[in-house]
Amino acid sequence: MIVGFENSDDAGVFRLSDDLALVQTVDFFTPVADDPEVYGRVAAINALSDVYAMGGRPLTALSVVCYPQKGDWDVLGRILLGGQMAMNEAGVVVIGGHSVDDQEMKFGYAVTGLVHPGKVVTNAGAMPGDALILTKPIGTGAINTAVKRGVASRESMEACIAAMTTSSAAASKAMTEIGANGCTDVTGFGLLGHAYEMAKASGVTFTIESSAVPLLPETLELIEQGMLTRGDRNNREYVGDTIRFEESVSGIMQSALYDPQTAGGLLISLPAERAEEYTAMVASAYVIGRVGPLGSKLIDVI
Repeated sequence: MIVGFENSDDAGVFRLSDDLALVQTVDFFTPVADDPEVYGRVAAINALSDVYAMGGRPLTALSVVCYPQKGDWDVLGRILLGGQMAMNEAGVVVIGGHSVDDQEMKFGYAVTGLVHPGKVVTNAGAMPGDALILTKPIGTGAINTAVKRGVASRESMEACIAAMTTSSAAASKAMTEIGANGCTDVTGFGLLGHAYEMAKASGVTFTIESSAVPLLPETLELIEQGMLTRGDRNNREYVGDTIRFEESVSGIMQSALYDPQTAGGLLISLPAERAEEYTAMVASAYVIGRVGPLGSKLIDVI
């Protein structure tokens, strides 16, 4: 079995034998926190999430570093330390990496993991009758924008960092134990962008209950103040006219659902009768909708 880029899955999967396959991914980005160690940790959590979304177990990692040659090397050391600590906690060995001279700082990892070929979870497996579950609140894009503009509260900043530095390992383990049909992690394309990819790949329609989607503190207030990134516009263009919003869903809430996330949670499709069991296993998980047969739109937001 090989999983490639056809359905925009979170990682590639290459079969080595009847009972073993490699999961591979790479992800890096510009700083999302003032604290270098937090930035490094978030970059690691974000990269590892791609492997967890496929039902895999991360094994090794290579660091990817873009940093100015005349920059502060102590800062770089702290970024690497934060990432290393997160990798250590995940049982992942950092076996090397590559760096380039770049005036714009960027950091992340290429991660390799293992998975049984018969237990790979892709974004193409959602089935009518499934429940949709989200394992982390959204709003990191709006809050990080507010941080850069100096208007974010301490409560929202701390909640945002806590979400970005929370590993998806436990959520992934529970997902494989329950027997999820489909999964993706929610990152740069926002909740709706990644839900769009999943619904399209699965040939189904998602119904998302906007009132059930968990939000980080002050997300809606900050969006109302204009704390939006280019991702809001880009993500709307990405999904096109494949989404229908009920009139009761405000424009502010729509922007929250399009908000690009960093180290976001897993969006999981699993049998509805197992949803309560899953949310009992993963305290941060919420049922946010359901899967139905393919209709005129890929996503209905109510």
